[in-house]
Amino acid sequence: MTTRTPQELAVPVRGGDLAVTRWPGAGPAVIALHGITGNSLSFGAVAEQLGDVDLYAPDLRGRAGSAGLPAPYGIPAHVEDVLALLDHLGLRQALLVGHSLGAFTTAVAAARHPDRFPRVVLVDGGLGFPIPGGADIDEVIESVIGPAMRRLRTTFPDGDAYRALFREHPAFTAHWGPHVQAYVDRDLTGEPPEMRSSCVLDAIRADGAGPIGDPETLAAIHRPEVRGTMLWAERGVMNEPQGLYDEGRLAAGGLSPERITTRRVDGTNHYTILFAAHATAAVAEAVRAELKLM
Repeated sequence: MTTRTPQELAVPVRGGDLAVTRWPGAGPAVIALHGITGNSLSFGAVAEQLGDVDLYAPDLRGRAGSAGLPAPYGIPAHVEDVLALLDHLGLRQALLVGHSLGAFTTAVAAARHPDRFPRVVLVDGGLGFPIPGGADIDEVIESVIGPAMRRLRTTFPDGDAYRALFREHPAFTAHWGPHVQAYVDRDLTGEPPEMRSSCVLDAIRADGAGPIGDPETLAAIHRPEVRGTMLWAERGVMNEPQGLYDEGRLAAGGLSPERITTRRVDGTNHYTILFAAHATAAVAEAVRAELKLM
């Protein structure tokens, strides 16, 4: 595993600049999309496993360095921004990697633009299960991502108090380290005694509606153009035994094994699949395998 020094890029998109973290390398370009309340440093530990891969991870519109970008939000907006990043880099195509919400965005991007994103790696996301009509979006999102929604409405006296929230989170308790702290710190904004998450609540609502009710988002992973690997965590958002996926849910989801290879990453939860050493090695292995198929 190699320590890599990230760079910060500003990429022109609708309404301003998209903040992008780059881990430079001489190898092929890979674009990585984080989860619903995450940021680009979700992929810091994965970057160290990827050797010379030229890795780009944007802060999605409405988060961290891209928090100032205007509405409309939602998965189509992220697809538009990712295309702008690809064009800015002067690339015809790239492997697209996505975690959680980023996996749904990745699937939609590949379904819409298979010539630009011919292969994908989906990490604990991308396969959705629609909810009954009339359900409250905030309630559904909160039921899935736990205390994250409440965190967005809370102010904190200082950075230590914000970090303590994550240190005590069941998903992170055994995995706190430099990469997790960097990820947490990138999300923090404001000044003491009123610090808070950088995430724009309207962006979270708009994005969260996609995987639970938008027909295009739910159908994307089933489109013949979407090809790649799906890795899924053994445990859930709060480190509970039931993860977002299991063999039964995957079977019910009707994925085509000819197009999407699935693999469980044991000993991980929804978050640590991007931070635990054996999990980042599994993500890196999937990335390298998919790059060979491009």
